[in-house]
Amino acid sequence: MAAMSMNLTRWPRLAGACLALCVLSACATYGPPKLAPGASVADATRALGAPTGEYALPAGAKRLEFARGPFGKHTYMLDFDAQQRLLGWTQVLTEARFNAVRAGTPKGDVLLALGRPSETSRIALQRQTVWSYRFEDHFCRWFQVGIDEAGRVTDTGYFPDPMCEPKDPGDLVSRLVR
Repeated sequence: MAAMSMNLTRWPRLAGACLALCVLSACATYGPPKLAPGASVADATRALGAPTGEYALPAGAKRLEFARGPFGKHTYMLDFDAQQRLLGWTQVLTEARFNAVRAGTPKGDVLLALGRPSETSRIALQRQTVWSYRFEDHFCRWFQVGIDEAGRVTDTGYFPDPMCEPKDPGDLVSRLVR
């Protein structure tokens, strides 16, 4: 009976260790793992899964997009040379990158810089498509890009993310007071 009791006391620790290992292994595939420069496209897709976008770069190089996170709050772009070897990677959903998007920019350049949007909507009256990008932000905003029928940026801005809008006015006050 004492041996059985000893085994039962180990279970919670063993279960906790297994849970921690599962959580850590899940996080390892969230962003680009430690892929060394020179890693192949096959190495990257094996580590991250299928890319969510692919963009041609000059001289036969290419950029692979890996959108991640809840509601697309992180997008990693991995750049490969013409021999399909990794040059580097970056997380592109940042205010610095958003602020670089200017009126007149072709939508293809926006995709190359930011990747696919979290949401797309149409404003018929303005004959405009709006691309919305969620990102890590303490103010619960998202970045939006207006694109006209010719495929060019007309305007950009930061707006409250509807996923964070309070359900009643009292919620807004409590959120502002925090």
